[in-house]
This record gives sequence, structure tokens and C-alpha cells, in this order.
Amino acid sequence: MSSELVSVQQQILESTELLGPQQTLDEQLHKFERYAAEMFIALGIDPSMPSFKDIPQRFVRALFDTTRGFESGPHALRVLSTQCQSGLACHETHVVEGPIHFFGLCECHSFPLFGHAYVGYVAHEQIMGICKLTRLVRFLTMRFVGRETIRQQIADALQTLIHPLGVAVYLEVDHDCARTHGIRSSVPRAIVWRGEYSLDPALQAEFLSACGLEH
Repeated sequence: MSSELVSVQQQILESTELLGPQQTLDEQLHKFERYAAEMFIALGIDPSMPSFKDIPQRFVRALFDTTRGFESGPHALRVLSTQCQSGLACHETHVVEGPIHFFGLCECHSFPLFGHAYVGYVAHEQIMGICKLTRLVRFLTMRFVGRETIRQQIADALQTLIHPLGVAVYLEVDHDCARTHGIRSSVPRAIVWRGEYSLDPALQAEFLSACGLEH
């Protein structure tokens, strides 16, 4: 489903460039709003309600807004060079940022998921600005995503962008799917260790301390 939405958004962007931004976008959105109205009526919503005429529009606009991470990607992030070229000095540059709050849609049922992340890395020859780490997390979560894969995708993207000596990602994710099925449990937590983090317990402890967790 996510690939279909990407294709739809790409088509909108391409047709906007060729035929005129606002007109083309409005035509596409109005079509989707008609589909949404049919779906809501089939689900039992009374179309004669005064508020009904605004529901399909709000739903479609909110869906596009929540998944706007598809429109951009890690390639849009600016990578900053460091003074470190190689050797032991690189290990001294340990960056941790968080909590980075995020939200997205579950790829299983399209229900909201939200939480926060801590991202850490041991720099090599490049670093990423703190605000860019926040943008990276939100690019990768404001879309249809799987709770179990978010942390791996963040780590993969960071490794691809700046080639650090180590990457750590800690997530807490709350999932509305569980609530709708009557499942009440603690908020799931997940940690990924890559490179130097997987080899150095002291580095792990430093990262966990920054996350407010006991080692």
C-alpha cells in the first residue's frame, strides 16, 4: 500500500509541474475525497449530517499530511564535515540526540503510531547537525511504517549518509492498533547497536544514560 501512495504522490507532483500546481492538486484531492465519502457512507455515517461535507476533505488532507515523509528523504539532509580524518581521535566525537518525537501510520491497519527516539553515533569523517537528526527520524516515520523496522531504517540511513564508526537507536513506540484490539500493555521499547556500540559496553552505558535508562 505504501508503494501505491508513493506512486500517487509522485503523479501529483509530476502533473502539478506540467499542468499547473493548484488546479491539478485540487482535482486529485477532490477525487480522493469522493472516494472517502463513499467509504464513510458505506460504514454508516449519515451524509445528511451538517458536518459530513467536511469529513472526507479533512480525512484526505490529514492522510497526505501524515505521510508527507514520502515526499522527501535522507538525500535532502545536509551532511557536515568534521575535523576528524581517521584514527582514535574520531572516537571522541560521540553525538546523542533525543527525545525526538514522531508519529506515523501503521502499515498493517493504517492506524496512528507515535513515540520518541534517541539517536546516537560515533563520528568518523562526517557529522550531521542536531536538527538534521530530527528531520531524519521524521522523514522515516511520517509514512506507513512497521514498528519493528523503524529503528533499523533509521540506523541504515544514518550509516549511509555519514558512515559513522557506530550507530545506536533507541525507540519507544505506542501503537493504536493494539488499543483497538483490546490489548493493553507497556509501551514497546527497542534498541539497535551498530559498529563500535556493539563492541563497547562503556559506550552503550553512555548512550543509555543519555536516554534516561539504566544500563
